Amino acid sequence: MDTELDALSVAVGEALAARGWMLATAESCTGGWIAQVVTATSGSSAWFDRGFVTYSNAAKTDMLGVSAHTLDSHGAVSEATVAEMAEGALARSTADLAVAVSGVAGPTGGSAQKPVGMVCVAWAQRGVPTRVRTLQLPGDRTAVRRQTVIHALSEVIELAR
Repeated sequence: MDTELDALSVAVGEALAARGWMLATAESCTGGWIAQVVTATSGSSAWFDRGFVTYSNAAKTDMLGVSAHTLDSHGAVSEATVAEMAEGALARSTADLAVAVSGVAGPTGGSAQKPVGMVCVAWAQRGVPTRVRTLQLPGDRTAVRRQTVIHALSEVIELAR
């Protein structure tokens, strides 16, 4: 990890701990990188509950309860899917806040409708409407995934404040 991700992890931990909140993650395109960043901080077990890596559609359905209809109608990379991923992670954990990501990190897999660099992110909290955002991130596969981690966790900090 680099110093920026280390500092982000510490800030996430401080914000969550100050609220007494636990975090859960549901990741597709980042493959567990968000969970890896937060668990790199000593003491993260006080504010990180669990992470789900749901790369396939079957995993999204089996582990998080994403509906087959949503996946068929909108695709894995969609605001509807990440909203259901985040809500599923929240429902299947003791967390107070869940973040979910799905995207096209590249270099292959993009289309005119869903180009490389398109990433959907959702944040779910108990008793609060789920927030969803679609990003178009530049760079290669590593850059897209890294920016996704930073964006997802930066918003966790804001929501926990």
